[in-house]
Amino acid sequence: MALDLAHHLFAALPELRAHPTGKRIRALVDGAVVVDSRQASIVWEPRRIVPSYAVPIADIAGTLTPTDATAGEARPVTLGDGPPVLDPRSPFSFHTTPGQSYDITIGATTLAGAAFVPADPDLGGAAILDFDAFDEWREEDELLVGHARDPFKTVDTRRSSARVVTEIGGVVVADSSRPVMLFETHLPTRYYLPRDDVRMDLLTPSESHTICAYKGQASYWSYGDVTDIVWTYDDPRHEAIPVRGLLSFYAEHTDYVIDGERIPRPVTDWSRSRT
Repeated sequence: MALDLAHHLFAALPELRAHPTGKRIRALVDGAVVVDSRQASIVWEPRRIVPSYAVPIADIAGTLTPTDATAGEARPVTLGDGPPVLDPRSPFSFHTTPGQSYDITIGATTLAGAAFVPADPDLGGAAILDFDAFDEWREEDELLVGHARDPFKTVDTRRSSARVVTEIGGVVVADSSRPVMLFETHLPTRYYLPRDDVRMDLLTPSESHTICAYKGQASYWSYGDVTDIVWTYDDPRHEAIPVRGLLSFYAEHTDYVIDGERIPRPVTDWSRSRT
C-alpha cells in the first residue's frame, strides 16, 4: 500500500523531532554575536510545525541560568483534516516535552527563558533557542526572518492561464487569466493576481504587516468591514519572487471560481473571522 507522506509526517507530530543542519547558525543581540555554531540542529517540539534552532550550550556566548518560565497560552489549530497543531503564535515558553528552561545573560542583558534544554539524550544537552529573543539571525551570511527555516518545507510557484474569479459576498473583486499559483507545504494553494485584474477601488490599504520566513514581509488591504483579506509581497524572498507585487485573497473568506468551477473554502487557522 502506498504511503501518504503528508499523513506520515503528521503522524510524527506527537514526537520530539530533530534534523542536523550543515549551515553555520548565528544569532545577535545589540550587534554582538551570542550564538555561533556549526553543530546546530533544526528541532520541532511535539505538536509544533514551525521549527527552532538547537545548538550546543558551548556555542552560546552567555551565562545560562535555570528559570521557571511562564508557560503562556497555547494556540491549537487544525490544518485541513490533520490533527491539531500549535499555531506559530503559541509562545516559545509553552514547551511540549520535558526539559529545563534557562535565561541567557550577556553582560547587562538577560534574555528571559530564551533557551530550553530537552530531557532527551539524543539531543546531547543542546539548547533550543527562542528565535524572537534575538535581534538578528543568520544562516551562513544570509539574514533570516520569522523563524528557523524548515528544510522539508517548500514554496513553489507556477504561472497559469487558468481563469480565476474572486468574489466577496457575491461581488466580483477580481477576474484574471494570468494568475501565479503558489504552492506551500501544508497550506492551501494561493492565487496571486495582477493588480490590473483586481477591483482596487473596492479595497482599502491596511497598516498591517506580517512576516513569513520563506516569502518575506506582507502588506494588506481590507474590503469594507472585512479586514486584511488580501495581501501582497512587494519585496519577496527566494522562491516567492515570481509573486512580487501581485495580490492574493484569503480563500478562507472569499469565494474562488477556477475555470468555471467554484472551489470549497479551505479550513485553516485563517478561517477565523477577520471582521
